[in-house]
Amino acid sequence: MKPEVIDLYNDYIHGDMPRRTFLRRLAEIAGSAAAASALLPLIDTNYAWGQQVDAKDERLKTGYSTYPGTRSEVKAYVARPADAAFPLPGVLVIHENRGLNAHIEDVARRAALEGYVAVAPDGLSFAGGAPEDQEAARDKFRAADTDTITADVIKGIGYLKSRDDCTGKVGSVGFCYGGGVSLQCAVATPAADASVLFYGRALSAEQVAQVKVPLMMNYAGNDPRVNAMIPDFRQALDQHQVSYSLHMYPGTGHGFHNDTSQARYNEEAAGLAWSRTVNFFNHYLH
Repeated sequence: MKPEVIDLYNDYIHGDMPRRTFLRRLAEIAGSAAAASALLPLIDTNYAWGQQVDAKDERLKTGYSTYPGTRSEVKAYVARPADAAFPLPGVLVIHENRGLNAHIEDVARRAALEGYVAVAPDGLSFAGGAPEDQEAARDKFRAADTDTITADVIKGIGYLKSRDDCTGKVGSVGFCYGGGVSLQCAVATPAADASVLFYGRALSAEQVAQVKVPLMMNYAGNDPRVNAMIPDFRQALDQHQVSYSLHMYPGTGHGFHNDTSQARYNEEAAGLAWSRTVNFFNHYLH
């Protein structure tokens, strides 16, 4: 897959590029409309590719719940081990810039299979919820008040801590937009007990000064926009003696953990990053 194709797709899903423009530019890169049509299934979101845990897996108890947000109730997907006879640590799973979708719900089920109560909120709840169509979800996300989205998602930490099936120890993990929000959970009130970022926005120096919990960051090797933030971020983390680990995955691009897009997904890196995330939570949340 040409790097130009991945870059174009990232521009499309993170910006306001109309789909018609995206398809035209894809044809230009591919050399023809026919070649672009052949590439499209490998680039576009396909939830069937990204389902690692069946939604009806009998090992899990899943469903939807709500908790109070800044303007209205926040809808959230909840997954936990079906046979758990005692409270478990919690993990807040934070979506990308399109709200809650089937992929993030699947990630929540993966966390639940590791022995956690997983909650995946929909930051677009106050705006009527995330549409299933990903371009519509992207556009709705861009039009909505980002501060409200972020605040509503972060309130999921307090919600998890208050649940009877949770020990009160809660971690956060997020992807792209959600990665940056996951780090913000580390300085929220109440704060997460451990936070993991996947290729998201770094904290400011002022925010880093408030961090009292361990952090873990997973970055793609080829992600110039996000990676440009790393030097200043690391300097602040070291200055304030924050406990953190930082992992770079060479040869990967932004979104390498998202297995609904085969062009961006890197199975080896995604598996390693997820196992590191689980080990991190196992260490700090038990």
